[in-house]
Amino acid sequence: MNDPRAPGGSSANDMLRVLVVSHGHPNLSLGGAEVASYNLHQGLKSIPGAQSFFLARVGEDYPGHGRSALMGAEDADDELLYHADDYDPFLISNRNTADIRKDLRRLVRTLHPDVVHFHHFLGLGLEALYTVREALPNAAILVTFHEFLPLCHHHGQMVKTEGLKLCETASPISCHGCFPEIAPGAFLRRKQFIQSMLGLADAYISPSRFLADRYVQWGLPADNFSIIENGLNVSEKAEPRKLTGSRNRRSKFAFFGQMTPYKGVDILIDAVQRIPESVWGDDASLTIFGGNLGRQPEPFRKKIASLLEKAEDRVRFAGSYQNKDMPALMRQVDWVMMPSIWWENSPVIIQEAFFHGRPLICSDIGGMAEKVRNGIDGLHFRAASPEDLADRMIEILSNQGQWEHLHKGIQPPKTHLDTAQEHLNLYRAVIANRRVPRVELSGDLQQSA
Repeated sequence: MNDPRAPGGSSANDMLRVLVVSHGHPNLSLGGAEVASYNLHQGLKSIPGAQSFFLARVGEDYPGHGRSALMGAEDADDELLYHADDYDPFLISNRNTADIRKDLRRLVRTLHPDVVHFHHFLGLGLEALYTVREALPNAAILVTFHEFLPLCHHHGQMVKTEGLKLCETASPISCHGCFPEIAPGAFLRRKQFIQSMLGLADAYISPSRFLADRYVQWGLPADNFSIIENGLNVSEKAEPRKLTGSRNRRSKFAFFGQMTPYKGVDILIDAVQRIPESVWGDDASLTIFGGNLGRQPEPFRKKIASLLEKAEDRVRFAGSYQNKDMPALMRQVDWVMMPSIWWENSPVIIQEAFFHGRPLICSDIGGMAEKVRNGIDGLHFRAASPEDLADRMIEILSNQGQWEHLHKGIQPPKTHLDTAQEHLNLYRAVIANRRVPRVELSGDLQQSA
């Protein structure tokens, strides 16, 4: 895997035109990948040597133009929206290849970027890579991975559909086990199609080594991968919470994120209600900052309701939040909880917690275990085990020196400017070393399983 810090063959004074492509705009669809891609765009605009443009996909909930899939973004000359809603989630494919051939091709030929960097293709379709390569054979194409969507049809989580157990390997047979209505041969054709589209890229980026290793195991070349952490674009830092009450403890826990089965909020609530009253006391609390519970499957909603009834007033909901609210929210808490039952990659909440000096308690798997150093800047617990998580929380509440020790071990996360410079170095290296691929670019973009 490559070192993105190594400068490429171009002079640092050469201006590179970069098009950053995302599956959503953070002003319209707030998520980790949307924020990461937009932060990169803003970072590239702020450092010497790059001119950046941002293209974000919008879907059926956003009104489109009748004649073009392209639309301007409000109050931003260098940001564009691309309307795409005819999407095949199995193939990660856009059925509307006419708009791709007409509007996306016209856009990239007009902008003529040196680099096209896909931060995601969800909703947009892998055919976008094909069109960019066809329209700009000499441009460098890069892809950043945020989860396992090309590997896993189960929302890219690498979690079994039955029992939500962790999945170690993606294969046609194992995928057929999760989706018996889809034949193994269809999963094989899916893999071949997706790998052929990803093969048009010159380089791949992963924010965690864990995620990159999974893609290499799946079949992508290791030499094409670079590890670059997503940069954080935050200026206001929250000071440590002022301690009050007779116990004078660091006893305020918080969960930030969507309330889905994969995020493990049920594990967290279960753990809280297991802690003895003598340890929990009247000063401890868990606050859940997040939403979308109403969109989850009914069995999960019922499970949460039952757990909340047992936890009583130990847990409170604060609803969804915006990024701008984070400093104020962090001032209310001491510990950030990440009980995800899937591998995760590099959740932005880890960087946000570290920026504000809050230790994390997280599952001991995947990108979480890679980013949070057990006993140094946070604590691990056995994934999907409310018993083990309860034990960690009991240790914390019983040992007030723990927070100060972990707080001192936190290293400041990378800023969006740091990350933009690493990306710019990688772009130059890719351009200096790439050879224009000999690819047959004829026929219909659409493939079928």
